[in-house]
Amino acid sequence: MSDAVVHPTAIVGAGARLGKGVRIGPFCIVGDNVVLHENVELVSHVSIDGHTEVGAGSKIFPFASVGHVPQDLKYHGEASRLVIGERCVIRESATINPGTEGGGMLTKIGNDCLIMASAHVAHDAIIGNNVIMANYVGIAGHCHIGDNVIFGGTCVVHQFTRVGAHAFIGAASMVDGDVIPYGMAVGNRASLTGLNLVGLKRRKFDREAIHRLRAAYRLIFASEGTLRERVEDATELFKNDPLVQDVVSFIAAASDRPILMPRNGHDVD
Repeated sequence: MSDAVVHPTAIVGAGARLGKGVRIGPFCIVGDNVVLHENVELVSHVSIDGHTEVGAGSKIFPFASVGHVPQDLKYHGEASRLVIGERCVIRESATINPGTEGGGMLTKIGNDCLIMASAHVAHDAIIGNNVIMANYVGIAGHCHIGDNVIFGGTCVVHQFTRVGAHAFIGAASMVDGDVIPYGMAVGNRASLTGLNLVGLKRRKFDREAIHRLRAAYRLIFASEGTLRERVEDATELFKNDPLVQDVVSFIAAASDRPILMPRNGHDVD
């Protein structure tokens, strides 16, 4: 702790572990079981408690509540954990809860995530890398969010829902079904509205790979046959395409929620 800079108005528990270059601003409260890795900054008025670990280079802004007791009536005080990755930015008044015995005892947020003001990540959620949550996004308990997912403002995601990598969720959406990787979902209740083509292009995915993914999307969400049959057809037809295989594996995996489907047709343009 000798290298950390702690404002005199901050309260840091005797058992807290502070890495090199940590900065703790005015009126922050850091619990006994908290671990802050190198160059973590708590700007001011941050309250962080529980068995919480914050990765190197992350920055937490005023009035964020991190690692406090989950909002789950089944929680009985078990020593569950919250792990936040490196270089994350957690903005004002965001709330992030640790896990519970009923969900694996862990809430985890990957590297390079941006969690904007007043967003919420509930108990036992698993968040990938490079995820962006705009203001007032709510991720319910036990959700699994893949890498590079973007949530527009005021989205809410139902408990136990999965959102695949590189998906985009439009603002003010209520998501109560699993969103395929590379998909785009909008609405209350949300429906699948196509592929996240803008995101794929911005991340410089190969043009031909995007074309194959669009063809597979049209096949999977066509009106003929059952979803299982169409997924089997896409699995075979695009067996050497990793993007399509991401989608079909996601659909085939066991889940507590249904797959989100297109509401009107299957156009991806």
